[in-house]
Amino acid sequence: MDIDGLKRVLQGIESGEIQVVAKDLPTPSLMAHEILNARPYAFLDDTPAEERRALAVQQRRMDAGNAAEMGQLDPKAIERVKQEAWPQPRNPDELHDALVISGFIVEQEISPFDLPTWQNYLGELQQQRRATRLMLNEQTLWVAAERLQALTMVCPDGRTEPAIEPLPAEEAESIDRAFVEILRSRLESLGPVTVAQLAAPLGLSTAKVDQAMASLEQEGYAIQGHFDPSQSDIEWCERGLLARIHRYTLKQLRNEIAPVSPGEFMAFLFNWQGLDEPSEGSHALQRVIGQLEGVSLPAASWEEEVLPSRLQPYFSGELDQLCSSGQLVWLRLHPPEGQQKGPKNPAIKTTPLAFILRSNLPLWRQQDELSNEGLSATAVKILDVLKHWGASFFDELKQQTGLLKTQLENGLGELVAWGLVTSDQFQGLRSMISPQKSRRPTRRRNPLQAPLASGGRWSLVRPTQPNEDRLQRSEQFARILLNRYGVVFRKLLDREQGLPPWRDLLYALRRMEARGEIRGGRFVEGFAGEHFALPEAVGQLRELSKQQDRQQMITISSADPLNLTGIITPGKRIPAQLGHRILYQDGKPVATKQGKTITIDDCVPNNEHWQIHNLLTRQPHPANYLKSEQGPLA
Repeated sequence: MDIDGLKRVLQGIESGEIQVVAKDLPTPSLMAHEILNARPYAFLDDTPAEERRALAVQQRRMDAGNAAEMGQLDPKAIERVKQEAWPQPRNPDELHDALVISGFIVEQEISPFDLPTWQNYLGELQQQRRATRLMLNEQTLWVAAERLQALTMVCPDGRTEPAIEPLPAEEAESIDRAFVEILRSRLESLGPVTVAQLAAPLGLSTAKVDQAMASLEQEGYAIQGHFDPSQSDIEWCERGLLARIHRYTLKQLRNEIAPVSPGEFMAFLFNWQGLDEPSEGSHALQRVIGQLEGVSLPAASWEEEVLPSRLQPYFSGELDQLCSSGQLVWLRLHPPEGQQKGPKNPAIKTTPLAFILRSNLPLWRQQDELSNEGLSATAVKILDVLKHWGASFFDELKQQTGLLKTQLENGLGELVAWGLVTSDQFQGLRSMISPQKSRRPTRRRNPLQAPLASGGRWSLVRPTQPNEDRLQRSEQFARILLNRYGVVFRKLLDREQGLPPWRDLLYALRRMEARGEIRGGRFVEGFAGEHFALPEAVGQLRELSKQQDRQQMITISSADPLNLTGIITPGKRIPAQLGHRILYQDGKPVATKQGKTITIDDCVPNNEHWQIHNLLTRQPHPANYLKSEQGPLA
């Protein structure tokens, strides 16, 4: 090393003779090539040369003459990101979320084509006192009720500048923080924007905006530069949106994220969740349960329809092993509302239940304490015993409560139906929801129709402390949804329950995108807003879109989480009920079976009706298996 030269450079930087300029470029500069292409002896570790991360960095053939052009962004990419970041509400609730996320929206920013629809939505929000119309600097601003206080702190009583009198230090600091948060929200929806454009709606000086933007730059949230070639002034952009503009500028990425049709996306979901090629084994079962974590489905549908469609063969004992090992817990996550008074019904086949990884139980169940309000005397007695003695077997509960067997079964069923009790095996629930006649002893008994007493230990669903860190909780949910669907956007989550607000998920997904963990863009045609996908999901989408004439037929239960008819694919919503089935051809629903009624789409040729009828009526997968020395027994 030239130590003397290094000292001269450092001294020049310290004295100001040498100016340091930071540039955010899509590829390494010409000066960095020498480092990336260093000789092997320049590295002190023993990593093989072919495994070095420097090889993964794309380098363009260039000279110093075109170095300035390397950082130019494509204007089409800038415009595309602006359109993706700008809200496209379909109802007043979505517009309210957009107002909260954006800080405020200037009426002049709304497209003339969308203005009539927006005005209707804004009128409804104004009547509901969820949004306010303000006049500032001869411009009309719409503000959500949640953001009104922050905005009035910055511009109180419609003044274009804060009061001239000096404010107390704490109040001035609060106003500055509020102003920084407003600008932070504005950057999320506008893309590259100048200081003058940020200051104009509020009537504030550009110096005040410069001060706030410097604070966001120090956080690493905003980046300044010349992004739009047609703009001569310095622009500011939120880091995540700027990273997306860089990616869109690269031609190869544009091809990777070409949006697919809803039918192709459904075919991708069948592939992503393994319905086209079912797996087998305990590891596959664990992966499937991980994908479906937190989904509430009719209790009987899990083993009769949902799991057997993804696993061939499916063994009930493997599910019991996952539960008894402590990795998995089943429970009712969302007790019915508005029925707290009066008797509570016990669990039955249609009771919605979910599987949760035990480590994630505090994430899904935000409950401080258990309530026995409205429970029957039998259920209260069982609840008290479990609180005092902890997890107990059926026979132990019978001894401690002094209840008859039937009373104990009904009491446990009542506690299960209201999300208060679970068991360390699924066998307990399996026996509980099976018909009474199937549990009577017979000469040749199915091993899976065991009595409730063989269902392991019963225990309370422990109260959990709410997670105070909203950012962390939202990011955990975002990872679960990405694992479930591969691609996530707002409309896809219509059937989901117990999730944070979409705006919180959106912040988490944007942070993950900024870290390079996921991709952002528009992946499915016909759905507004921002889409996010795992990198491996993007590759699968691209491969499926290249396949032509797959002629793939897949039948699912209407209770299956992938029953997205009326959400992703066109048509009426089909209710989630046991025994009802839907047949998809290349991701498009072409036939349904509801009860004994089979409906086939007119586009299906008559010579294929018999095949569709057979696929809808037959039971291709046995509901239950039990491993034994003689082999699986149905």
